[in-house]
Amino acid sequence: MAKEIERKFLVVGDAWRALAKGTHYRQGYLNSMKERTVRIRTIDDKAFMTIKGPTVGLTRMEFEYEIPHAECVEMLTHLAEQPIIEKARYKIAADGLVWEVDEFFGVNEGLIVAEVELQSEDQEFVKPEWVGEEVSGDPRYFNSNLVNHPYTTWEK
Repeated sequence: MAKEIERKFLVVGDAWRALAKGTHYRQGYLNSMKERTVRIRTIDDKAFMTIKGPTVGLTRMEFEYEIPHAECVEMLTHLAEQPIIEKARYKIAADGLVWEVDEFFGVNEGLIVAEVELQSEDQEFVKPEWVGEEVSGDPRYFNSNLVNHPYTTWEK
């Protein structure tokens, strides 16, 4: 069984921008129930379907499969919950870990988060200077929730 152990943080400043080139992602959800999500996404010219179970602590089951790009585009257009999540992802290596910084566009413009996958929930790590407040336990920051409650609609 595949498991994902992930922590999520807000990003501060712009120092991270010089560390990686962004890759364009378009993703949508065929099912965004908290018990399970079914996500489809394009990453440049590749496409994937991912099924995730509920988060328990910082861990959840995750299964990912490559799918035909053209079919994914059709599903994003005709089957996925709207709006589609659009973002650039920057992969940044720091202290033996890979941080994924997501800069959101469209209805989630202004949101920038960094995620790091860990081997265990209690794994210690050093946060880069551009990593701010932890939001791992805040469901508003789950990509699946950004569809129904976009960042630009939040009270600031």
